[in-house]
Amino acid sequence: MSDTTPEPNDVAPNTSPNTQRQRASQLAQALRQELHKAVIGQQDVVDGVLTALIAGGHVLVEGVPGLGKTLLVRALARCFGGDFARIQFTPDLMPSDITGHAVYDMASEQFKLRKGPVFTNLLLADEINRAPAKTQAALLEVMQERQVTLEGRALAAPQPFLVMATQNPIEQEGTYPLPEAELDRFMLMLRMDYPQADEELALVRQVTRSVRTDILDVSGLRVLLQAKDVQALQKIASDLPLDDQVLDYAVRLARATRNWPGLGLGAGPRASIALVRCARARALLRGGDFVVPDDVKGCALAVLRHRVRLSPELDIEGTSVDQLLQQLLEQIAAPRL
Repeated sequence: MSDTTPEPNDVAPNTSPNTQRQRASQLAQALRQELHKAVIGQQDVVDGVLTALIAGGHVLVEGVPGLGKTLLVRALARCFGGDFARIQFTPDLMPSDITGHAVYDMASEQFKLRKGPVFTNLLLADEINRAPAKTQAALLEVMQERQVTLEGRALAAPQPFLVMATQNPIEQEGTYPLPEAELDRFMLMLRMDYPQADEELALVRQVTRSVRTDILDVSGLRVLLQAKDVQALQKIASDLPLDDQVLDYAVRLARATRNWPGLGLGAGPRASIALVRCARARALLRGGDFVVPDDVKGCALAVLRHRVRLSPELDIEGTSVDQLLQQLLEQIAAPRL
């Protein structure tokens, strides 16, 4: 890393907005480079995770086993100085295993609240679709309202709070599809695909040099940011200038899904909000001073794909959601700034 790489505390509140923006962008790009030391390839997925982190949203990562979904989250947790917790979702997992529960203390003869793993900054919900709906629903409140109600008390989750969930798209036995209400709470749904040939060569070379069986080591990654630095990045991104035409473009994209031929279910207002927040995050990540239509377009698939449903006839024909959304993006005119 060069000598110009910013330290976390370089995102200082007492500097000019332009300087803050430049330093925040440099820090985000340094974090991207650090993650790529552990995660080989998968540029779009890494950028998607960073976009969600800066935008303050949750991420659902989908891909077949062995592509590095959990590795990516572990690498991010290693670069982040805040609290990290992991929940391995299983069919017998109970809601209280996530949120916590009241425990009777014999000494004081009173019930005491024992907080669950959800009280953290970065939560990995591994194979989230292996738990039944009642357990998945334990995340609904905290994902939306950043709080958990235990024994009638509303307890705030630490800030920042980010859920990163993984799921296998092809396995059906022993899995439970996520309900629409929960899917809508994920800002982005990222698809992790097989690596390119050269990436796989580099991956195999690196892993087989390690003494650990078949996983990449993240222990060498540097801690680049603390909880307060993430909040500073989120604040700087939310203040990035956004032209009304770009705002209108984001809203038009989301609204177009509601009556687009071939879509039986369109995206709600959360999609419009997510498009704008993600576009600001992407603009900061690329070092831009303002949001452009390509920032909106670049995150549209990840924002919309889990919020829409194909009509039954297209589903039978084997058309994919991404194909239909790609047609939508090509036909909805973007503003020229």
